[in-house]
Amino acid sequence: MKIPQITFTRFVAAMAIVISHFKKDLFLYKINYISDIFLKANVGVSYFFILSGFIMIVAYHRKAKIDYLDFYRNRFARIYPLYVVGLLLFLVTKYSGFSFYKLFLYLFGIQSWIPGEALVLNFPGWSISVEFLFYLIFPLLYNYFYSKGNKSIWVITILIWITTQVFSNLYVNSSMFKGPHTVSYEFVHYFPLLHINEFLMGNLAGLFFVKNFRENNYDVIISLIFMAILLSLIFVPLNFHNGLMAVFFIPLIYFISCNNGILTTIFSLKPLEYLGEISYAIYIVHIPVLYILRSVLWDYFQIYESNGVFWVYVLVLIFVSALFYQFIEKPLRNYLKKLKVKIT
Repeated sequence: MKIPQITFTRFVAAMAIVISHFKKDLFLYKINYISDIFLKANVGVSYFFILSGFIMIVAYHRKAKIDYLDFYRNRFARIYPLYVVGLLLFLVTKYSGFSFYKLFLYLFGIQSWIPGEALVLNFPGWSISVEFLFYLIFPLLYNYFYSKGNKSIWVITILIWITTQVFSNLYVNSSMFKGPHTVSYEFVHYFPLLHINEFLMGNLAGLFFVKNFRENNYDVIISLIFMAILLSLIFVPLNFHNGLMAVFFIPLIYFISCNNGILTTIFSLKPLEYLGEISYAIYIVHIPVLYILRSVLWDYFQIYESNGVFWVYVLVLIFVSALFYQFIEKPLRNYLKKLKVKIT
């Protein structure tokens, strides 16, 4: 069950995160209200987590049972090679804080479990550390709950979501929270158990979708939901980073997936779909590519960051990500598929 129009949204979320990590004198941060949106654009990671849960159900919902080894092998091939490439690129930058302890945490994907260490080395990797947890538990959830139609998982998921929202918002407004770049900040923003609600909510959204697919023109509804997301980022003073935006992201994903309007026609264009396909590469290498580009432009051309450099950066990032997608991600995925056929 392929949903090409949803793929492009991954690129939109990835680019929102890329912009949020660029230097804050970018023109987008000088525009009232627009700046508020991009200062919170790391909420795109929350979208990725929810969409990941959704896609897992869509991909496997016809199976009676998931084979654990097959699932883990496929996920490993999809995620880990580029995860390591992001690390290798990062290590060729002028980074001076390397240690074998940090390398161990990163390679085993456990950095997000240790507040204060979540952003070691190629720091976007913290979210992949969280995804490793999702992939570890998904076959268990599917085999013992989803495939058996066990409704208790719905109650459990909603309770986990509510508890996470209450806890995280109370925490960031308590005396225990010390602000950005502290251990308390890393705990509430990056600790895997505070994000598991997003994956589970995505799973429920996927179950609802496969059982209640209603194709129609939802262009207006999608536009209204998108506007609600932007307005909430500007005006709602709550912690968005731990799944609160599921209230908007889930209906957005559902209606885009069911849509047959002009937005789907546009989002399904092959170039846009391709940008969605390379979005993981964009996300995982965008920091080392930025650091390397900064160094090259300054060392050889004495050019520092500017609005013009931003557009150069975006083009270079897309080009590099496409190369990694074509020559690392896809070949390894295809190799494992062939290997599976030979084994069986």
